[in-house]
Amino acid sequence: MTTRRQFSRFALAALASGTALASGGAFAQGINLAANVDPNGANWGQGFDPSSKTISFDVDSHTPIASPSTIGNIQYALDTYTRMAQAGGWPKVPDTQTLRIGQRGPAVSILRQRLAATGDIANEAGVGETFDTFVQAAVVRFQTRHGILADGIVSTQTFQELNVPVEQRIEQLRVNAARLQELGGDLGDRYILVNIPGAQIEVVDHGRVVQRHTAIVGKVDRPSPLLNSKISEINFNPYWNAPESIVRRDIIPKMQEDPTYLSKFNIRVYDQQGNELPPESVDWNTVDSTKIFLRQDPGDVNSMGFMKINFPNKHAVYMHDTPSQDLFGTNGRFYSSGCVRVQNIRELAAWILQPNGEWPRSRIDQVIRSGERLDVPVEERPSLYFAYVTAWVTDDGMVNFRPDIYNRDAAGLLANDT
Repeated sequence: MTTRRQFSRFALAALASGTALASGGAFAQGINLAANVDPNGANWGQGFDPSSKTISFDVDSHTPIASPSTIGNIQYALDTYTRMAQAGGWPKVPDTQTLRIGQRGPAVSILRQRLAATGDIANEAGVGETFDTFVQAAVVRFQTRHGILADGIVSTQTFQELNVPVEQRIEQLRVNAARLQELGGDLGDRYILVNIPGAQIEVVDHGRVVQRHTAIVGKVDRPSPLLNSKISEINFNPYWNAPESIVRRDIIPKMQEDPTYLSKFNIRVYDQQGNELPPESVDWNTVDSTKIFLRQDPGDVNSMGFMKINFPNKHAVYMHDTPSQDLFGTNGRFYSSGCVRVQNIRELAAWILQPNGEWPRSRIDQVIRSGERLDVPVEERPSLYFAYVTAWVTDDGMVNFRPDIYNRDAAGLLANDT
């Protein structure tokens, strides 16, 4: 029987030699990568949670990113990409117009060559000037490997990833091999890993990924921090206490534009003594953000949605629900001020609270529906890691890349560097 490691070696060797696997091309076609935008949702084994416009990856992998096999798989990919670079790399795809099914021309021919170079389409299909269903499927595979909404259309972000030079990919693989080596070791029997560049969460139970969640992480100018901690508490139907930085940067400017902003979003204003102030009594053009305190009531428009997950850390960040579910279906989910928004957070909460007993998903749903403010301490605290991984290779030989959103790869920063 062929082991996963043997299959991985074969898949990568096939890519280097230009040999197609039985199921199609080399690497990316070594597994079922029928990715699509699934408006009806998908189970966790398909990669992501139910939501409108959620990216759905039909990749049934239970191996965590932070596993010893990932490091070995990256090394094989490095060898392959190095040989590819020595052979001249891959062509640059002209990005003067969007490419989609039905189009013809020299740009499509170059696109086919580019996709064949990394095994997203079989070598024998890498010729011709027609954007047919084979090219569309190959683009979907490529987009899946790069965390892009897999619509089979080559537009701005797909062009950008297609035209990253092989030498840059080699450096990315090297940095992340070292990063995963540093991150590795005993992460715990039960742990949660937030991969910031991938805006994705893995829930690992005794070495096996049991859930995956799409996430929204920090903006470039308000990055999510790297950290290790343990989940300590879950707040149901929480208040949101607006951080001073958000009051200063975001809320005060919005009040200057729209004096009804606070009332629209059920946000109350308090002075330093804890007395509630009418919003109209505050001069929002001159107010000192350190002299007031803003708190949002629980409810449908609360910035944390219906749930907040707490863990000790010096950055004052947490994980939470969100009323803005549509953002989970977008490319480049870097919208937060450092905290992590979690899609399908109720499933995550049910897993976290399993050792507590008496907290099935049905009870979680009931508490949320009731609107009851409830804080639940976690009895057996799973470990939590915020990590920065922009390249990894699965046991099936699938090479994944994500954008270096915080410019840590370029700086050569490892797991614990700041």
